[in-house]
Amino acid sequence: MRFDIITVLPGLLESPFAHSILQRAQKKEIVEIHVHNLRDYATNKQKSVDDYPYGGGSGMVMQIEPFANCIEHLKSERDYDEIIFMTPDGKTFNQEAANELSGKENILILSGHYKGIDQRIRDIYVTREISIGDYVLSGGELPAAIVVDAVVRLIPGVLNDETSALSDSFQGELLDAPVYSRPADWKGHKVPDILLSGDEAKINHWRHEEALKRTQERRPDLLE
Repeated sequence: MRFDIITVLPGLLESPFAHSILQRAQKKEIVEIHVHNLRDYATNKQKSVDDYPYGGGSGMVMQIEPFANCIEHLKSERDYDEIIFMTPDGKTFNQEAANELSGKENILILSGHYKGIDQRIRDIYVTREISIGDYVLSGGELPAAIVVDAVVRLIPGVLNDETSALSDSFQGELLDAPVYSRPADWKGHKVPDILLSGDEAKINHWRHEEALKRTQERRPDLLE
């Protein structure tokens, strides 16, 4: 699977993709992640990619030409299953969307900045608009990294224990049950006896009941 990310701040994405699961996925050659500097596709001497908005108003708007130049260049090399724009007014990202995207082959992500990007880019090229929550960040780089992380861990072969991703919170529309590790008794705070019983059926039942209880308490909307 391949991700291409267009950004005006490529350095902001160096760390998220250079550690842990995402790093291992790339070393295993299961995933490719390529970050493209939007300024490389600017046509002016200053390599600027933004300008004042038509109609007035505060802030600067990312121009159409640099994005179009970069997108067309990348599209000439391969077909993209999705061209995603990270934006606060997009559809809220969730586990179902991550599951769906994990089955794609090539994904291109546009990271906005400043006041936003020229609407014509969204109209002409973008196939899906995604938000990671009802708040505004300085740009789309960190949201793009979140989407990549959530999708990559679902690809077969990325995690050492392939059943791990299937038991995560939200996979079964429930939050995950509490988890424990050694020691079994820490200063009088004990692990539930059922988890030490070795009875897999009873443990699975306990985990389901605890997941249901936690979901009812914290995210009852998921049960609707």
